[in-house]
Amino acid sequence: MLKKIKILFTLIVTFSCFTLQATDLSVGDIAPDFRLQATNGDFYQLSNYKDKQTIVLAWYPMANTRGCTIECKSLVEKGQLIRDYHVSYFMASVDPLEDNKDFAEKTKADFPMLSDPTKATAKAYDVLNFVRVASRVTFYISKEGKILKIDDDINPKTAAEDIARNLQELNIEKVFNKNSS
Repeated sequence: MLKKIKILFTLIVTFSCFTLQATDLSVGDIAPDFRLQATNGDFYQLSNYKDKQTIVLAWYPMANTRGCTIECKSLVEKGQLIRDYHVSYFMASVDPLEDNKDFAEKTKADFPMLSDPTKATAKAYDVLNFVRVASRVTFYISKEGKILKIDDDINPKTAAEDIARNLQELNIEKVFNKNSS
């Protein structure tokens, strides 16, 4: 019975993420500040990046679920496409830190995965859906702390390529490569 409930909950989470309007925040708004712990043990705070670097904050519903695993593996396998830009990128969920640590280990995540177990940051970003998990939404935040783009049409399989394309379209500076002429 418990297994059936878990499967049902996973299905609800998966399908609810595709059908809900994700956020009331708009392009041009100041992004809500956050301070969240990551799977590497460090705390990350948005305001620490002000005037330094663009941020990509990719919210996902739940660790160790099919779509989230596919999205994370995309960022692991093709993360260099994102690292070519002068950005820091994170995946974030309302999962407890231990769940995200397990998820990061299983997917070999080489970037910080943030945990928001109090759901305060998810509420501030207005991504908390009716089943109390985050909707799959990616925020692009400028060096000045303003929202550049809100992408709620995420294809988990091509997440890394899509983020890189969005960074290019937003004219985010690329990292200087000594080997290029």
